[in-house]
Amino acid sequence: MNTPYLSTALNLADRGVPVLPLRAGKVPFGNCPACRDNACGGRPNMKTPGPCDCPRPCHAWAAATTDPDVVAGPAWASAWQQAAAVAYHPGGIGLTVVDLDHAAAVAWARRTLPATRTVPTTRGEHWIYQGSMPSANAVRDGVDIKSTMVYARWLGPGTGTMTTIPDTVRAQIVKKPSPVRLVTAPVPAGNGECRHRAPAYLDRGIAMAEQRITEAASAVHATVYRTFLAVLSAHGRCGCLTDAHAARLFAAAQTKGESPRHCADAWSNARTALGM
Repeated sequence: MNTPYLSTALNLADRGVPVLPLRAGKVPFGNCPACRDNACGGRPNMKTPGPCDCPRPCHAWAAATTDPDVVAGPAWASAWQQAAAVAYHPGGIGLTVVDLDHAAAVAWARRTLPATRTVPTTRGEHWIYQGSMPSANAVRDGVDIKSTMVYARWLGPGTGTMTTIPDTVRAQIVKKPSPVRLVTAPVPAGNGECRHRAPAYLDRGIAMAEQRITEAASAVHATVYRTFLAVLSAHGRCGCLTDAHAARLFAAAQTKGESPRHCADAWSNARTALGM
């Protein structure tokens, strides 16, 4: 049966927009039998597909497609019968959605951002710009940025002329990192003597860690954690590592879309893994 949501999805796919069905609550379906109702334990609202054994990604933005044989195929047939909305992957077509969740957020956008295509939502508006960027939630009160590695609800074509994403929007994801207090680890054997040859050695290490994070093309969460782990392992026991160094790493992670909370969790988990 060709439902209204399926018709919309097929129309969008034909125009090159990668789409997927959403169930009630704006949650994506699992697209294989093992993942029905998220039974596999996947995390459909996160930035990576869930940890299932499917031969292809089957969760959230990673499942969005323009292939009509997939959109209208048997794997999604029951999903369209239960669907409550159509979603799309903005970054997949070079777009960024500034999701304004209430009237105050809309007022901020009107004062701050250049006019572009707008789409009304239940509580606010979507402002759609040309160009993609890392996504981030809660960049300010009531404002999310949806572009790469996320999905957004399709609520219609909107009105107005779409403009290029401004630096004002890009700057929203470079937030001041959450304050980090480095708890001194137990003094190791050797009275905690610094084994670094010179301060430049630590500076190079932090710079390399920043580069590793900012150049990550995928698995950003895992890259951030592994980088934090490596930095703490090399520099965390001698007293040389400071809040300023940690802030540089947090800022690099946030340019890739990580939230301050995720940064703090990754840092804490790395310290715990190293017994600090």
